[in-house]
Amino acid sequence: MTTFFDIPVTGIQGEPDLLGPLRGKVVLAVNVASRCGYTPQYAGLERLHQELASEGFAVVGFPCNQFGAQEPGSDAEIRDFCSTRYDVTFPLASKLEVNGPRRHALYGWLTSPANGRPGDIEWNFEKFLVGRDGRLIARYPSGTRPDDRGLMGDIAAAL
Repeated sequence: MTTFFDIPVTGIQGEPDLLGPLRGKVVLAVNVASRCGYTPQYAGLERLHQELASEGFAVVGFPCNQFGAQEPGSDAEIRDFCSTRYDVTFPLASKLEVNGPRRHALYGWLTSPANGRPGDIEWNFEKFLVGRDGRLIARYPSGTRPDDRGLMGDIAAAL
């Protein structure tokens, strides 16, 4: 059976296997954009990533330009924006598509009815919580802040 960690995803710096090294961690996967009303969530996502790293937790960002063209930059521009504006240290993927005919295989898997959280991504900063075993635990809408009590409770239970 395919798990989250088995799906090939290229990192923003050209790494051929972004997810494999995270195997065994609890992961919060987020489709991100630098020109969105939710972009300030980067700060909270980085804080989560830093505070829970020692417990085997990681945030992973997946830049996408499908919603209002809010991520128009190149991978280098996105990486520069994230590091200089929000001090992001969590892993970022190369820009990808989350919906439609060119939907990345990862988002096909995340939104598959077989995983219990079906349906297209509605906007930037939708979140998916993945367990240490690579199985999908929960899905959260864009407006769910990184410090949301429900999200934090689910992360604590998974850790």
